[in-house]
Amino acid sequence: MKYLSNSKTLLEQKSSCIATSLKHAKKMARDLGATKQFNHAIRDFSDKQGINLCIQLDGKIERIFVIGGVSSDLSLDSFRKLMATIASLIVQMPIREATFDLLALKNKEATWEKLIHEISRAISNAAYQYNKHKSQPTKKHSVKQIRFHGPDIKTQKFHSAIKFANALEAGLQIAKDLGNEPPNVCNPNYLLKESRKLGKNRSVKVSNLNESKMNDLGMGAFLSVSKGSETPGQMIVIRYNGGKSKEAPIVLIGKGITFDTGGISLKSPAAMDEMKFDMCGAASVIGATAAAIEANLKVNLITIVAAAENMPSGKATRPGDIVKSYSGKTIEILNTDAEGRLVLCDAITYAKSFKPRAIIDVATLTGACIVALGSHASALYSNNENLADSLEKAATESGDKAWRMPLWDEYQANLRSNFADMANVGGREAGSVVAACFLSRFADNENWAHLDVAGSAFHSGPRKGSSGRPVPLLFKYLQDQQS
Repeated sequence: MKYLSNSKTLLEQKSSCIATSLKHAKKMARDLGATKQFNHAIRDFSDKQGINLCIQLDGKIERIFVIGGVSSDLSLDSFRKLMATIASLIVQMPIREATFDLLALKNKEATWEKLIHEISRAISNAAYQYNKHKSQPTKKHSVKQIRFHGPDIKTQKFHSAIKFANALEAGLQIAKDLGNEPPNVCNPNYLLKESRKLGKNRSVKVSNLNESKMNDLGMGAFLSVSKGSETPGQMIVIRYNGGKSKEAPIVLIGKGITFDTGGISLKSPAAMDEMKFDMCGAASVIGATAAAIEANLKVNLITIVAAAENMPSGKATRPGDIVKSYSGKTIEILNTDAEGRLVLCDAITYAKSFKPRAIIDVATLTGACIVALGSHASALYSNNENLADSLEKAATESGDKAWRMPLWDEYQANLRSNFADMANVGGREAGSVVAACFLSRFADNENWAHLDVAGSAFHSGPRKGSSGRPVPLLFKYLQDQQS
């Protein structure tokens, strides 16, 4: 999808469809000399949310799409829900472009830039399709362009909002596509290949640590996961230099377990196919990085993808094994299905070498997170109040919800081991919190945050597929961190 500004007055530019409110639609019809036709069409129309009407006209304005229930008193959450419905209807129409009349949709809680973000995100989600592996793909939507018309169309903020909308669209597309790829295609080497495509930008450099290099460095925690698979693991590093030359970078880290069988602690067969989504943390940080590059954000960013496959084999790690992490700390592996934290802990230690101003890791880490928060919010943990506040602000403003969770010392006791510095799991209680506590031991004094996206990164059931989250949250955070 391409997002554009409508540079002419609303009725001057030819349009297949203008989406607006009933009040503004009446004025448009009058200005177009179509009042009689319009009044006939709305005779039985009720101006309420959930009731919408597409009126076909003759002339350069081919359709007016009347959105029911538009009000300046709508809350932002209500507006998001309304736009999700409207977007799904717009993308099903047999048109190539549509224009949104922002003046008609304005509410007290949203700036013009916020309206553009909410509408474009709704359209991007509604328009997304993944048909790559179907022999007879379902028909894609015909809508290719969305235009925005508003009174501040010529301002820098308005143009920036359009630019950010296109960048977020690109990032979401990449994140969703990577998440939806089957595991026989999307393995660690595939993630490396896709990451290298970002290196076409002159401000980007992509490198990797293969298993041999990781072994030389002593990344025993990471290798304890990847060694059970015939497909070698990769630690992928994407450097984007968009900020000042000596400015400390932000580091994003993504869990990239391209398929998780559980290893020797084998998972049950039910819904195991969804374990291809265990790399959605990696997909989201790659997507957020692509969005930052597309938007030319003024920020230095280093993205680390900890990519591995967790498989059972004669070489696989056993429960009871003790491994030495890159930090030098030893870990007793009590459950090989708690593998994400093992690849992440070495990635977090490695991230320190870049002297970052913040480290944020993203992972589909625990089923316990789904029990706690369901699919509506990602779990947010942090050892730094300012970082946590910035991420919460980005979550609120982007509509990509996150909820702050405790990271108290009392939970650290769950990780005690009689034989190593720590165990990789605790008991049944507070599984998501204990996993975050494990990671915090490797962050030490760095400004660090952890997003557990096990419930938010993908959908199950009839809607099965990657959601692209938390790309909107991360992209908004990066926008706010520009120098």
